[in-house]
Amino acid sequence: MESVNAVEIEPPVTMTEAAVRHVRKQIEKRGSGIGVRLGIKKMGCSGFGYQVDFIDEAAEDDRVYPVAEGLSVYVGPDALPYVKGTRLDYTREGLNSTFKFINPNVQDTCGCGESFSV
Repeated sequence: MESVNAVEIEPPVTMTEAAVRHVRKQIEKRGSGIGVRLGIKKMGCSGFGYQVDFIDEAAEDDRVYPVAEGLSVYVGPDALPYVKGTRLDYTREGLNSTFKFINPNVQDTCGCGESFSV
């Protein structure tokens, strides 16, 4: 029997419709933009926190994940191992609204939910 080398397919970064609507609205307010860059930064008691920035152009080494017509999520190579497969949502609870990250790579989060570890 012949062996076939499996190709690992990188899971995409996606957005819910609520997140797409929010990003489109913010880009419209800014007057320009092609999407958001999803990154991470060291913070909190669990190690990492998410960083979302609205961007006007992609970095040369960004991975690009189209999420809607004319809108993409951009991820740099340093953040990719931590966020691949993540789904961005946008939620409202009372007067508060925020991005919510559904990340299959997370092993643990801190008690306040501000940081995570993988």
